[in-house]
Amino acid sequence: MYKHILFATDLTEDTDYLVVKVRSLRGLTNAKLSLIHVVEPLPGYSYAYLGIEDIEGQLIEEARQSMEKLGEKLGVSKADQHIEVGPTKVKILTVADEVGVDLIMCGSHGRHGLSLLLGSTANAILHGAKCDVLTVRLPEEQ
Repeated sequence: MYKHILFATDLTEDTDYLVVKVRSLRGLTNAKLSLIHVVEPLPGYSYAYLGIEDIEGQLIEEARQSMEKLGEKLGVSKADQHIEVGPTKVKILTVADEVGVDLIMCGSHGRHGLSLLLGSTANAILHGAKCDVLTVRLPEEQ
């Protein structure tokens, strides 16, 4: 069974739905749990030139605060909480390899049509991972 799970989260309102699934799977496997959230860089954004606040820095700080709360909720130490900046798929797969997980768990909106053709993070992870990937179908938006 799984020994180390990486929960990839976007830290949105869907996270609470996924937490239930993560807890259940972790309870069945007694696996170590690590968390990851990736902040996408803002393309072509020059802080000094525009003379405005460091928006990316704010996003990272907000993510850090949300990740700490999630870590407390799931009993995950700060050392196993990863906040990365860069392309989401690449960062998740890199951390998965670095920490030696055997399962990546993430949510998926199950989009169809054009949204599916453009790709999703879950789909990109599924096709790039060297380990198992569990995508949890998120509830439809009302």
